[in-house]
Amino acid sequence: MSVTVTEKAAKEVQRFISEGEYEENAVLRIGVTGGGCSGLNYSLNIASDYDENNDTKTMQHGVPVVVDRKSALFLEGTTVDYYEGIEQRGFQFNNPNAKKTCGCGSSFSA
Repeated sequence: MSVTVTEKAAKEVQRFISEGEYEENAVLRIGVTGGGCSGLNYSLNIASDYDENNDTKTMQHGVPVVVDRKSALFLEGTTVDYYEGIEQRGFQFNNPNAKKTCGCGSSFSA
C-alpha cells in the first residue's frame, strides 16, 4: 500500500464517520489533485465509491482506505496522521516524495 494511516488518524476518521450521515460502505479516499501553491493538493474524503480496476483498497486500524492508481504514484510511502494541539489540529501528510511543500502543508510538488 502506498499510504499508511496511523492509528490516531484512523480513530479520528471513525469518529467523523460515526457522527456523519454516511453510507454503510463508507471508505477513506486519499488522493492527489492538481492545484495549490506548490502544484499538487492532498485530497482526503469520506466516499462510498470504489473501482476495483483503478483503486487499491486496504483496511487500516478498522478503516477501509482507498487510493487511486494515479495518486499512488505521488503518495508512495506517505503517512497520514492526525495532530491536535493548541495552535492547530487536523490531518497531516508526511510524504517522502514531496520536494517542496507550502506553509499550510496541504500542497506539494514532487
